[in-house]
Amino acid sequence: MTNPQKFVELYTDGSCLSNPGPGGWGAILRYRGHEKELCGGEPDTTNNRMELTAAIEGLSALKEPCRVTLYSDSQYLVNGMQKGWAKKWKANGWMRNKKEPAVNPDLWDKLLSLFEYHQVTLVWVKGHAGHPENERCDQLAVSQSKRIQAQKN
Repeated sequence: MTNPQKFVELYTDGSCLSNPGPGGWGAILRYRGHEKELCGGEPDTTNNRMELTAAIEGLSALKEPCRVTLYSDSQYLVNGMQKGWAKKWKANGWMRNKKEPAVNPDLWDKLLSLFEYHQVTLVWVKGHAGHPENERCDQLAVSQSKRIQAQKN
């Protein structure tokens, strides 16, 4: 008898104080009423990189394959995966078209691998609209951005 996969909710957000500039990401993992907050950042990054990193770090924290509902306010992340853009870019040697390289191929590649490992359903949420977990992830991400900016000064 096989064990059914655990169902996990993952909320993510990314932040960048100037784009590019100091950035942060935040994630909340929820399983059976338990929550774990994760956050981090980088001194020279972009908002899109932090959005992707939040999802990567949240999914990477799971120690076994899970069914995951991933909530994000990033249309870049949601569309890139749901519309198959990332898969297409990878199949085309990380090119968006014949002249334009895809941006952030390192992160998209990690995300594609994690989506193969976990069974992920993406849900887009409107940012800064009072969604409690999205607001908390934003607080985590912004605090990391500010912490890194303060270290640079």
